[in-house]
Amino acid sequence: MRPVLRPYRPEDCPVLAELFYQTVHGVCHRDYAPDQLDAWADGQVDLAAWDLSFQAHTTLVAEWDGVIVGFADLGQDGYLDRLYVHRDYQGRGIATALLNALPGATLTHASLTARPFLERRGWQVVREQQVERHGVKLTNFVMVRRAADARL
Repeated sequence: MRPVLRPYRPEDCPVLAELFYQTVHGVCHRDYAPDQLDAWADGQVDLAAWDLSFQAHTTLVAEWDGVIVGFADLGQDGYLDRLYVHRDYQGRGIATALLNALPGATLTHASLTARPFLERRGWQVVREQQVERHGVKLTNFVMVRRAADARL
């Protein structure tokens, strides 16, 4: 079975916000401390702001057997803003399908968790950085993708 990708719809926003929270807390706990996870995803997403952002970007939603299991969004400048796959659907090619469907993605800020996934697909670390969320520091990486690697 393969994921079905489709364009974002505004009614998806609450589901995507919950998926974001569940993915951060259910997958990234290997790389981040509990206080960092809470700062990154506190469960208090501004749905109106997220909806506007999703609508301004090229946003794709991944479904598996009719269930929303992932999403990714790309700004007009090539910035891959978000790429998340539900913790129960990891390792099924969903993130790869989403990334391949957005070949214009050339820049992102990747988590410790996402870095190896992106490196295996030709992305390169430009620099490590510390970002602050709600007074808590988190490590992430500015990463770029070469055009030749856009469909790996």
